[in-house]
Amino acid sequence: MASTIVNVGPIQGLDYVGLRPAKPLKLNSGRIQIKTRPQRLFTVRASDGDGPIGKTRLSDAECEAAVVAGSAPHAPPAPPKPAAPAGTPVVPLLPINRRPRRNRRSPALRSAFQETSLSPANFVYPLFIHEGQEDTPIGAMPGCYRLGWRHGLVEEVSKARDVGVNSIVLFPKVPDALKNSTGDEAYNDNGLVPRAIRLLKDKYPDLVIYTDVALDPYSSDGHDGIVREDGVILNDETVHQLCKQAVAQARAGADVVSPSDMMDGRVGAIRTALDAEGFQHVSIMSYTAKYASSFYGPFREALDSNPRFGDKKTYQMNPANYREALIEAREDESEGADILLVKPGLPYLDIIRLLRDSSPLPIAAYQVSGEYSMIKAGGVLKMIDEEKVMMESLMCLRRAGADVILTYFALQAARSLCGEKR
Repeated sequence: MASTIVNVGPIQGLDYVGLRPAKPLKLNSGRIQIKTRPQRLFTVRASDGDGPIGKTRLSDAECEAAVVAGSAPHAPPAPPKPAAPAGTPVVPLLPINRRPRRNRRSPALRSAFQETSLSPANFVYPLFIHEGQEDTPIGAMPGCYRLGWRHGLVEEVSKARDVGVNSIVLFPKVPDALKNSTGDEAYNDNGLVPRAIRLLKDKYPDLVIYTDVALDPYSSDGHDGIVREDGVILNDETVHQLCKQAVAQARAGADVVSPSDMMDGRVGAIRTALDAEGFQHVSIMSYTAKYASSFYGPFREALDSNPRFGDKKTYQMNPANYREALIEAREDESEGADILLVKPGLPYLDIIRLLRDSSPLPIAAYQVSGEYSMIKAGGVLKMIDEEKVMMESLMCLRRAGADVILTYFALQAARSLCGEKR
């Protein structure tokens, strides 16, 4: 049977509420009698009134019939094209098919196509601790303190956890009287770091605790290893001490031990020592590409760990070297490292990307004390916007390939990401 399409337009003499007429209308179209309700055209405006757009009480079928009958409600007109300022030259369109700015023209589009994300879960918060009860400000690092391990440390960790930062790394300020040439205090089971670990694990069992494995905080010479009388840093003897230090930290409850000393072969030796003591679950974050950088100055003030003589260039990497990082990365991978770290961070984005592209392991970056202090100083002097530069620098480290970032900005940046004010 052929169907007949009836075009029903507005009919005079009827009262309407929305699309619904006050009385039903009967039409006769050949053999088929159709009851229908004519629709009046009206415009839907999202901005009309203070509340939501009122519903017309029509069924879906009736709304569709109105559209088929040519009586669809009108939406607002498209906005007019914005006018260019007076004096703008009239030029022909450039003959280009691809205009990358199209994907950047609104905040929603920029957010949708953003390739790199940043969250508090990406941060590891470095915390300085000491034996005292008071929190002592660090002059070269505004906003950072040597925290009393029993009170200030616990409070700072609580603040960090409140904004999603649940990973920390501990650095101790060791009393001079406990330092010696072989750094024996490093593996004291009742030393400052093991005590702090046990305290934090008792309070926050799910907190992820990284530790620093190196002798410089415990050495009377201020070096990362044992120093021979002619000034040479002994490699294998130092590694022996580092293994004992890592085991002591794991025994206290550390989740990740982090050898920062740059001795050859230490990752494999530490892995073997941990496994032998039943700590197969403890991870190793190796300072794979740690450069002999001038950006470490404020950190050494914080721990009073400057070398008593010479420098660290015989074991830390030459800042001029790029390919050498691959050698270190391959050795650490083969020896059982779980995470590869690059230090410093922002000046070494190319090394972060190199390791990211060459290794399947997670990559960490350390935004070191000098980077932190420069941003803080620039903000105080109103030369830069501290908050924006802080966030941009962290995003750049992520973009370069860092999975996690050790940063003194962890708490401040996490608060910014969570929308809190400082």
